Amino acid sequence: MLDQVVLIAGVTVLGVLEQAYFSLQVIYARRKYSVSPPSTSGPPGFDRVFRAQANCSEYFPIFITILWVSGLFFSQGLSALCGLLYLYGRYLYFRGYAKSAHGRLAPLYFSAKVLWVLIGFSTLGILGSVCWFYLDLDLTQLASSVLGLTEEGGGSYKG
Repeated sequence: MLDQVVLIAGVTVLGVLEQAYFSLQVIYARRKYSVSPPSTSGPPGFDRVFRAQANCSEYFPIFITILWVSGLFFSQGLSALCGLLYLYGRYLYFRGYAKSAHGRLAPLYFSAKVLWVLIGFSTLGILGSVCWFYLDLDLTQLASSVLGLTEEGGGSYKG
């Protein structure tokens, strides 16, 4: 069982560490720009770092949830790879936003696309599992037959 989730778990830990890094950057920016808690605004440099961290934190629960659903129901390897790409995109987003508001846009679009891929994987994986468990229908085998990728015969869903 653990071998089926170890990559997803690793990406999850990396994501938590990334969130911790972003939080530390806010602490450093507070010191640099003399913005004491509980204030959440200050000079533009502080505001950008604060907003970058807040935005990344807002998306983190969505990312973790969809990462795990995709990894469990679709493919651990592809989901972990997408997870790493998402984390890299969020890192670029954070760094870009900290420098200028415009610097966040390309990484934001990239990470959003990766999230949509994970949502697609999750949807396909859940749909395949529902069809297999409740309708006794193997969508993988059906798709392979329709596309002419395999000969007719018994296949089994490995979801």
